[in-house]
Amino acid sequence: MSLPMSLVIAQAAPAAAPGNPLFSFLPLIALFVIFYFLMIRPQMKRQKEHRNMVSALAKGDEVVTNGGMAGRVEEVGESFLTVEIAPNVKVKLQKGAISQVLPKGSLKAS
Repeated sequence: MSLPMSLVIAQAAPAAAPGNPLFSFLPLIALFVIFYFLMIRPQMKRQKEHRNMVSALAKGDEVVTNGGMAGRVEEVGESFLTVEIAPNVKVKLQKGAISQVLPKGSLKAS
């Protein structure tokens, strides 16, 4: 009697006895630790630095926005600020739109 090949292949060897479940989760735990130190932790550090920079903004600071506009802070509110980008040209921006604070006198030099 010849058995079809699919029946022969379907019969697998008996499963091995289960080992310590910690060893099966160890690669997953190691992967999470690697992701934490390479991706999550540096991103949280950058967010904290940006939050501190935005909270320290004051009138007269020279800033660059996310869109690349440079100007001088004229007015600081709770969540918005007014930036003068040219003489008598002021724009109102959210505080989060500020990407960096320039050293004093940077706008005069350019």
